[in-house]
Amino acid sequence: MTTQGDPALARPTPTDPAAPAPAPAAEPATEPATEPEPAAEPEPEPAAEPEPEPDPAAGGLDALVEALTGLRDAVAATTYALALPSAEPARRITAGIVGQLDDYLLPRLGRLDAPLLVVVGGSTGAGKSTLVNSFVRAPVSPAGVLRPTTRAPVLVCHPKDAPWFTEAHLLPGLLRTTSRAANPDTLQVVSAPALAPGLAFLDAPDIDSVVVANRALATQLLAAADLWLFVTTAARYADAVPWELLQAARNRGTSIALLLDRVPPQAGDAVRDHFRDMLVAHDLGGAPLFVLPESALDGQGLLDERSIAPMRDWFTDLARSATARAAVVRQTVGGAITALESAVDDLVEAADDQVTAAEALAAGVHAAYRAAESTVELGVRDGALLRGEVLARWQELVGTGDLMRALQARVGRLRDRVAAAVTGRGVPGGRFQEALESGLVALVRSAAADAAEQAATAWRLHPAGAALLERARYDDGDQAVDLTAPAPDLAQRADRLVRDWQRGVLDLVRREAGGKRAVARASAYAVNGTGLLVMIGVFTATHFIPTGVEVAVAGGTTVAAQKVLEAIFGDQAIRDLAARCRRDLLVRVRALLDAEAARFLAVLDDAGVDRGTARRLNEAAHKVEAAHRAAPVDGSTS
Repeated sequence: MTTQGDPALARPTPTDPAAPAPAPAAEPATEPATEPEPAAEPEPEPAAEPEPEPDPAAGGLDALVEALTGLRDAVAATTYALALPSAEPARRITAGIVGQLDDYLLPRLGRLDAPLLVVVGGSTGAGKSTLVNSFVRAPVSPAGVLRPTTRAPVLVCHPKDAPWFTEAHLLPGLLRTTSRAANPDTLQVVSAPALAPGLAFLDAPDIDSVVVANRALATQLLAAADLWLFVTTAARYADAVPWELLQAARNRGTSIALLLDRVPPQAGDAVRDHFRDMLVAHDLGGAPLFVLPESALDGQGLLDERSIAPMRDWFTDLARSATARAAVVRQTVGGAITALESAVDDLVEAADDQVTAAEALAAGVHAAYRAAESTVELGVRDGALLRGEVLARWQELVGTGDLMRALQARVGRLRDRVAAAVTGRGVPGGRFQEALESGLVALVRSAAADAAEQAATAWRLHPAGAALLERARYDDGDQAVDLTAPAPDLAQRADRLVRDWQRGVLDLVRREAGGKRAVARASAYAVNGTGLLVMIGVFTATHFIPTGVEVAVAGGTTVAAQKVLEAIFGDQAIRDLAARCRRDLLVRVRALLDAEAARFLAVLDDAGVDRGTARRLNEAAHKVEAAHRAAPVDGSTS
């Protein structure tokens, strides 16, 4: 077996005991001899290195843990409700951050001197379980030809370290057992006296397993590693999946060692050199590299002791050196904390995308309904309503003289009612009011329908809008809702709006006429007739109908009626009355259209886009950054 040493993991040399020394490096070794040698007598286990002095920065760890806990809560509380391209990656990043904080960073910061966890990970059939079994000289982790082999992870440690791993400090979401388990949510903890205390090996599922749950668990376990021992083979070392995970581990600052397994003797140098070149190209050239040639297994399925001796010795030295273990832990912890910054930046960007999308969707709705409001206002002002049935009823009203009789009446309310009962004639203008009401309702309903269609179209063209439209199809009672059409009760609400507005016009006329003796003494006919003329003024810029066929039929009476009104109220007053009534009508129309738009906005609000998310994430990340500078667990200085 050959190894490549990492200067950052060099064998400790005598230094100031307070200064953390790097972890041991793999020492060069030659290929094993063809003839087996007699097993040497076991040497007495050297005394463990004294534990390092307490770190002066340890007092700042409480603040760092508090800041990381706050970041964890802020990240976990963030949702990405709108179906945007950045949403799903943000959810994965969120799960990764929360998982690493819960599974590794927070427990590890609670005890930096706890036993080192080496996660053995790699491709399918790379020999991970065989390697772990060979380290402890017992088949503690099942290995075989069927794939996937490792279904539940197996952690092997010295009996002295078992309490730390069985108490679920690291990876608290996994159940603990000391017996064989097939449930992937269970971690089997095996005590192995053959291992040196201070270090444990965790045999992880295949990173390229055909079982999705296995791949997810492997990724979770690798994120909880103090050191990742990546195992690959001469036939699989160039696969894409392992390199993606290696790159992710490097970006997080995780300590990494590598094993190139099952290297054919005739191609050993070429494969090893190519693998090293790939490591250098991926900025991993400094990681320790071990190489194992193809070899037969013994009766227990274990590798020959001599072939793994250099690697086992390297890990044993690491286990016995508290200073070296601390260097590995601090490198991984510090790198993981530093990597949080860029990960949170991605979440902030995704949160901003949510707010931007929500604003764009809301703007599309507002634009559609403001356009509808403008359509109604234009229809009110340009006289378009005073055509067809409305015009016919106006001509009928003016041509019969009812309007002038109403305006010139000087009789009491009782006589009005008696006359109406005898003649069968109601208050003048009833049929005209009905026609005007029908036309106005039709205008409002048409504008609302157009707005619903335009708003729905705008949402369909937005990445998140189509999903919201589909979500809106069912309310709390599972009743179908179609935002592309107006609300089912729009017709009734529009009818009520127009009737309420017409009553408001008459009420306004009564109030304004209260001080006018001529109208104050007049009957209900006079008030109603005055109100009709004010309504006409609302729907045309000239207040009445002075040109065209209308004048030929009833123009003289209309002008006379206008003169009567001007005599009673004054020219400017009647103009003001019409303007006030027009404003009142448009205010009512806006309220109705706003209620229609609110159906879209309610769906958007229910999605739960929070405008404060990005700010909270940034604040939490800045607290972590400040606390990390104050307590640099990786040994860096602020």
